Amino acid sequence: MGEQLKWYDEKADNSPWIKALAELRRQAMREGYCYQHVQAITVAIDQYAEKALGNRDYFLNKPYGVG
Repeated sequence: MGEQLKWYDEKADNSPWIKALAELRRQAMREGYCYQHVQAITVAIDQYAEKALGNRDYFLNKPYGVG
C-alpha cells in the first residue's frame, strides 16, 4: 500500500504559499464575472497540488475521518 493521501488542514502549520493557494482557491469560487479565467486558476492550483503534494484534491473533498 502507498502512503496515505495528504489533505489541507486550516489548523495545521502550513507554509504561507500553501495558505495563499487555499485562500485563493476558496475566493475564486465566489467570482462569477469571468468564469473561464477563474476555472483556469482553479485548475492550475489543482495541478500544482498534484505535482507538489501528490494529491490533486488536496484543497477539497477532505474525508470526514481525517483531522
